[in-house]
Amino acid sequence: MSRVQLALRVADLEAAIDFYSRLFDTAPAKRRPGYANFAVAEPPLKLVLLEGAAGEPTRMDHLGVEVAATADVAAATDRLTAAGLATRPEDDTTCCYALQDKVWVTGPGGEPWEVYTVKGDARPDLEGRTAAEESAVAGDGTCCADPTAAADHAAVPAACC
Repeated sequence: MSRVQLALRVADLEAAIDFYSRLFDTAPAKRRPGYANFAVAEPPLKLVLLEGAAGEPTRMDHLGVEVAATADVAAATDRLTAAGLATRPEDDTTCCYALQDKVWVTGPGGEPWEVYTVKGDARPDLEGRTAAEESAVAGDGTCCADPTAAADHAAVPAACC
């Protein structure tokens, strides 16, 4: 199974969770401090919400294609490389509270795309919590923060969902 991923950076995470829960008639599949994701069955969509700065408008953070297995990521890497696209693989990376294998490419407008698979959950002890000290989640939830976002909204996150 594959599905498209849309990752949005939102100023009010709780309001966004409420809105998208009602829009897609489903609750978040994963809820952690500063982060939520929805596994929407129809239309097939992985919606990721990343907490941004207060008062800023919602913006597209990155796009992706979730695939079933590491072999699918490897096949995508081979196909994208053969098609002449610059690829940046990341294996066994922990981000957005999950262990993942992925490959990044950048679209012509600077938009970051990832093809990824989730190999396992990380920090299930934080499920449902809406806040935690930054030191408690470093390396899991904070990796989705794009340190170059202020200067370049199209920059690829260091490693994300």
